[in-house]
Amino acid sequence: MTQFLPYEAFAAQLDSADGLARFRQQFIIADEDLIYLDGNSLGRLPRATIVTIETVVREQWGADLIRAWNKGWWEAPVRVGDKIGRLVGAAPGQVRVGDSTSVDLFKLTAAALKMRPGRSKIITDTLNFPSDLYILQGLVNLLSPAPTSPQNPGSLAGKQTGAPQESAYQIVRIPSRDGDVTPDLAALEAAIDESTALVTLSHVVFKSGYLYDMARITEMAHRKGALVLWDLSHSVGALPVALDNCSADFAIGCTYKYLNGGPGSPAFFYVNKTLQEQSDSPLWGWWGMAAPFDFGLNYAPAPGIDRFMVGTQPMLSILAMEESLNPTLEAGIEAIREKSILLTEYAIYLFDEILSPLGFSLGSPRNSERRGSHVSIRHPEGYRINRALIEEMNVLPDFRTPDNIRLGFAPLYTSFAEVWAGMGRIRAAVEEKRFEKYPKEHLSAT
Repeated sequence: MTQFLPYEAFAAQLDSADGLARFRQQFIIADEDLIYLDGNSLGRLPRATIVTIETVVREQWGADLIRAWNKGWWEAPVRVGDKIGRLVGAAPGQVRVGDSTSVDLFKLTAAALKMRPGRSKIITDTLNFPSDLYILQGLVNLLSPAPTSPQNPGSLAGKQTGAPQESAYQIVRIPSRDGDVTPDLAALEAAIDESTALVTLSHVVFKSGYLYDMARITEMAHRKGALVLWDLSHSVGALPVALDNCSADFAIGCTYKYLNGGPGSPAFFYVNKTLQEQSDSPLWGWWGMAAPFDFGLNYAPAPGIDRFMVGTQPMLSILAMEESLNPTLEAGIEAIREKSILLTEYAIYLFDEILSPLGFSLGSPRNSERRGSHVSIRHPEGYRINRALIEEMNVLPDFRTPDNIRLGFAPLYTSFAEVWAGMGRIRAAVEEKRFEKYPKEHLSAT
């Protein structure tokens, strides 16, 4: 464990010894004074991506036109998927790029439930990303029997006026045991039984940064015959993931956080090769056809994971995102994880030194083995402090209710000097009472 010191010069020493420091110059840094601590929401723009986008637009779309589909476009979801597979411990043929994280979650959850007929429980936790919970709720609602009218069942004409029937599925949300930081693992294990169809969790929890033990939870679920689906959105590109070695069943993840794919860049999904031929997608589209260019009138699924593809893919976004993967692949995920741990350990050290006396509490695990690449700091005035940081202090973190200021550390471009300066500006925002000028009411977009 590194022995940290509370001096700016020490941050400079850490930067001088940083083997990944050279990657910072590969990203657009428009304002050197800006402390960007939100790479866990939107990664910085790689310089090479600008060149790629211009080439794709001018030469491929502009000059090649539709011919570009035969010059690498059609194969892009497979090619890019296999590149991401190298970052999540998946052998080729098990990862594809396409659609959004939510759509991919819907597809894989529906497939998992169909593979476990007679089982009624879907287990997740209260720490999961809310949009994941909404997808689960929507799917359960879709699979619930339609309401009926006891007076005249045949006169509904599309209107649902009766009480909804009991759903065939039950969503069980495991609570936190310590205020939205750590899940209750004992409760999770007790909840998984022979009636459980699926366990679906975020590998790294979006508020606290808690990191699940993937191998342990997957084995726990498999022991009871349940399938497991992991959301890798806050872990891919920041730490090693071993889907194959953990015998994971399904996984999804976004590419605009630590993979720097750009706003709304396409998501990816993983289906273990042992499950591909026995699983079915609920969404049937021409890209998932066995012979898509035959344009047959009846759907026949493609072999393997390709059956989970749906419609024409957003090629400009996929190709831009493909370029953004190169720095991560070049740096190596083990080196990235090593720096991530050092960044978060340093941030927690500074938190203890200068922020804890000001009424802050730590909202993330102290054990680096159970922590991703972001650190949550909590304060009763967290929202107003966050506004002061953004609007006055040239610091960009983000806020999550009720009181979490999330500090995201992207090892490819976050420096230790930025961590030092950022923590100092947070202290100044509180000590100088800058936050007091801002209303308690939240802006609509935060």
